[in-house]
Amino acid sequence: MDIKDLGFTEEMKGFGIDHGLNSFETGRVVSEHRERYAVLTSKGLFDAELLGNLRFTAESREDFPAVGDWVALSPYDEDKALIHGIYPRHVVLSRQAVGKKGEKQIIATNIDVGLIVQSVNRDFNINRLERYLTICYAAEIQPVVILSKTDLLEEEDLQQVLDDIKSRIKEVEIIPVSNQIEAGYQKVVEIIEQGKTYCLLGSSGVGKSTLLNHVSGQEQMQTGEISESIDRGKHVTTHRELVVLANGGILIDNPGMREVGVGDAAGGLEMTFDEIQELSQDCKYKDCTHVHEAGCAILEALEEGELDQASYENYLKMYKERLHFETSAEDKKRKDKGFGKMMKQVKKVRKQNKY
Repeated sequence: MDIKDLGFTEEMKGFGIDHGLNSFETGRVVSEHRERYAVLTSKGLFDAELLGNLRFTAESREDFPAVGDWVALSPYDEDKALIHGIYPRHVVLSRQAVGKKGEKQIIATNIDVGLIVQSVNRDFNINRLERYLTICYAAEIQPVVILSKTDLLEEEDLQQVLDDIKSRIKEVEIIPVSNQIEAGYQKVVEIIEQGKTYCLLGSSGVGKSTLLNHVSGQEQMQTGEISESIDRGKHVTTHRELVVLANGGILIDNPGMREVGVGDAAGGLEMTFDEIQELSQDCKYKDCTHVHEAGCAILEALEEGELDQASYENYLKMYKERLHFETSAEDKKRKDKGFGKMMKQVKKVRKQNKY
């Protein structure tokens, strides 16, 4: 396999030459397990770990490799290797880290398209769809919505679901698929292009692994049976994994996400809620909060029934989350800066005492 088949570009090649990485093997991280990485290269798959100095100089989780990253590595055994460097990421798909204020969790890197999977049964939630759209837009990647398990609905009910989505989400491709009658999967295959990377996003049990098995043409991920008591799939994907498809596309599967915090979704909110963003330009006050001000164009649109109430409330909730994340991130940055200064002072004193 040539690394170009994994999405390696001439731009990345040039970076490697300029920074002395071209003397190493080049590979792409396909999975991560407790700071050990499966890296696929033209010579095969390697079990890799970070070089010591990279590990110790890392300031945050973002400095470690993630699934989708390109890395420079040196094999030292039949299937073992050391990672010497990480190539620049052209895209970072992330969310607010669960339980950690002001911190991001990387979902995957170097993505071209986000495949947002939602089942039409208990998982269906347009508010959650808007969350996934926001993190996709914030990362500047194209979103595609895939509705799974459509065989559970009558045609009329399915059409109502599609109408509900389109009333709030504009200009996003929606592909219905059925696990039981295998309908719609060919349309997913048709949108996948050689050399491009696609990332599966969605909650547990919505059919991501089943979708992967269909589009890859083989059993890539083991899928569980549906539990009748909770009407959800017993999802077995426990880590992110990159798979090269037969048609040359690259697909990253993810564990189900219970929470999709928007983090620093600058630009993402504005694109997801473009109608609200456009209305805000006509507000009387530039610092309008769109909650209680007289002359707020958004509140006027709500009163006149021109704007969806649920979409507006979801926008406000995510907007507050973003502000909270930005404030927490700034506080953390100040604390880290202060701690860094303190450590430098300690080292200086120790050095003086030594002599």
